[in-house]
Amino acid sequence: MAVCAALAGASAITVSLPPSSAQVASGGTISEIRIEGTERVEPETVKSYMTVQPGDPFDPDRIDRTLKALFNTGLFADVRLSREGDALIVKVVENPVINRVVFEGNRKLSDSTLSDEVQAKPRQVFTRTKVQSDVRRILELYRRSGRFAATVDPKIIRLPQNRVDLVFEINEGSVTEVRSINFVGNYHFSASKLRGIIQTKESRWWRFLSTDDNYDPDRVTYDRELLRKFYLSQGYADFRVVSAVAELTPAQDGFLITFTLDEGPRYRFGKIAIESQFKDVSHAELRAAIPAKEGDWYNADLVEKSINNLTDALGNHGYAFVNVTPHIHRDATKHTIDISFSIKEGPHVYVERIDISGNVRTLDRVIRREFRLVEGDAFNSTKLQRSEQRIKNLGFFKKVDVTNKPGSAPDKTVLDVRVEEQSTGEFSVGVGYSTAEGPLANIGVRERNLLGTGDDLRISTLVAFLTQQADLSFTEPYFLDRNLAAGFDLFAMNNDYQYFAQYNQFSYGLVLRAGYQINEDLRQTLRYTLRSDKIDDILSTASPYILEDEGQRWTSAIGQTLLFDRRDNRLEPTSGFYASLSNDLAGLGFSTRYVRTVVKAGYYYPIYSDWIFSITGEGGNIYGLGQPVLLENRFFVGGDNLRGFQIGGVGPHDITTGDSLGANNYYTGTFNIDYPLGLPAELGVRGHTFVDFGSAWGINQQEVPGHPIGDANAIRISPGFGIAWKSPLGPINIDLAYAVKKEPYDHRQLVWVSFGSRF
Repeated sequence: MAVCAALAGASAITVSLPPSSAQVASGGTISEIRIEGTERVEPETVKSYMTVQPGDPFDPDRIDRTLKALFNTGLFADVRLSREGDALIVKVVENPVINRVVFEGNRKLSDSTLSDEVQAKPRQVFTRTKVQSDVRRILELYRRSGRFAATVDPKIIRLPQNRVDLVFEINEGSVTEVRSINFVGNYHFSASKLRGIIQTKESRWWRFLSTDDNYDPDRVTYDRELLRKFYLSQGYADFRVVSAVAELTPAQDGFLITFTLDEGPRYRFGKIAIESQFKDVSHAELRAAIPAKEGDWYNADLVEKSINNLTDALGNHGYAFVNVTPHIHRDATKHTIDISFSIKEGPHVYVERIDISGNVRTLDRVIRREFRLVEGDAFNSTKLQRSEQRIKNLGFFKKVDVTNKPGSAPDKTVLDVRVEEQSTGEFSVGVGYSTAEGPLANIGVRERNLLGTGDDLRISTLVAFLTQQADLSFTEPYFLDRNLAAGFDLFAMNNDYQYFAQYNQFSYGLVLRAGYQINEDLRQTLRYTLRSDKIDDILSTASPYILEDEGQRWTSAIGQTLLFDRRDNRLEPTSGFYASLSNDLAGLGFSTRYVRTVVKAGYYYPIYSDWIFSITGEGGNIYGLGQPVLLENRFFVGGDNLRGFQIGGVGPHDITTGDSLGANNYYTGTFNIDYPLGLPAELGVRGHTFVDFGSAWGINQQEVPGHPIGDANAIRISPGFGIAWKSPLGPINIDLAYAVKKEPYDHRQLVWVSFGSRF
């Protein structure tokens, strides 16, 4: 907001102490009190604040207290007391009234943001104390955003009728970045390793989309805790952060942060004992629940996990009230830590009720159904933690805090849930490129919490050089208030397969699905599919085997998928495994009939620090029921699932035309090592070396003279390497793979590129 040239007459605000009262001679009695100088304030109001009244003696102490009382009202800029005969004269200068509050020079923080934070408001009385407090508040806001060089100069513009415009002249300054982060006392871990542990980062050009390189004292405090947790997980039980000092550079444009560490010795697990009051639960079963082993390096995370595992193990035997307390004995000479887990029956406490607050839009039942506890259940801290994590996993809330507090009786507790909602609607526009599809663009609209019910609605379109697709998807995660995720998908897509099989395929249809959790790791999904597939635009040079399948057909199929998943993260797993089995049966009312089975599995193992080894694979079979398997239902191998080969590059081919015909059987697998490239972790660039293998074979086609079919179930192998970059515009993957074992009719492809972005 601009301020006119009247600023030339503005005066800087200064602080002055209240003036001393004039000498008021003692002796005699106050006969009257006269108020002078008031404009807005009524004289009687002034008298009400005074500690002396007519009839009181002229007492200098009481008159001085009156002076201070009048100043403390905040109504007056100046107060003077004097005596004329037996009259007490009170001369006041009223504080002006604020006409408007103006902010100058603020670009990073809006006027509305600053107005909400300052105390000074239009039509309020102006006081220097209030303005000084506002200056400190504005500076605090800028420091929180990393601008420690910001300055605020408050000025006033005097107006008629004892009014003023209050102007905060702001020089925001540049962002005070973190120039360097140093560590003192780190003998066992390099500074670069520890910089990767903490959240605060050194300022670099590639962090332009992040604020982690801006100095924030709260973040530095959090970094101390991250360092402590890291060292405790590595066996340094005596570790402590001696100090964390942030020094401003002479130019006041950056901070130098120094962490002074005391690592202490590294400890191993010594004797691990269990003292249990529950005699009917075997010691061997309890010992198996403890992941920590004698002789291993001490890890505080394993101790916490052991407590949870023991609680769960006893809970499975029906013991709801359990206290597991680890007693730790540190041997500083042998550098070992003995742990004894004391397991006792805890107090019998039941859940009285669950209170939920902060959910303005989301319905209570959406939160309650994620709880592993309900009213009347025996209280269990492990289930409470799981409940909190499940609510967080919804993705509907910015903050989730679940605690328990005393109930109406000693054996009752109240679960208190406080949430802060966040936006759950998404509008995405994507552009990209892939070797399979060429240039592509997509537009999508999604609401993950439709009308606060937790329902998920998604509409998306994809337009690419070779593919066009539209989808409408709806999911109700708790259909009929049961643990049953039900929904449907409507889809239509057009695929141009001219480049490897010389035909087009247009498909549209409906999928009805329902999924439920059998337990924490096992899930089953049931589905019904009704779809139409049309093979057309076949080139004159295409294989006669493709011409045989020209036309439109309907498919009606039921299916299921059983998934067992123990991965630590489904999107970026670093440990664990998964396995799935999918079956489909087609032929319910239409001419297309088949049975299809697909099996998938994967195993992930951290071999060293950030190096992740994985084995993944899948295989499938489709069998026609009384008819050959049609072109649109066969498996096509190559590209994403077997690098080093084109899409459809592996499997049965018309030797004469080179067209891919698809296969009735296939398998693929990958041995992969994912590793850092020595670049800063926040760049998101990692490398991977892999060996892909697989095969596709089997086709029920009567051979046409002059068009022999190449169909061998021999294994194909293609080693390679690549890089994956989580760029600010989206994931970019570049893979190079060379087929070292192939068949003569296979189609190879050395480079595979995929790029996508959303904004």
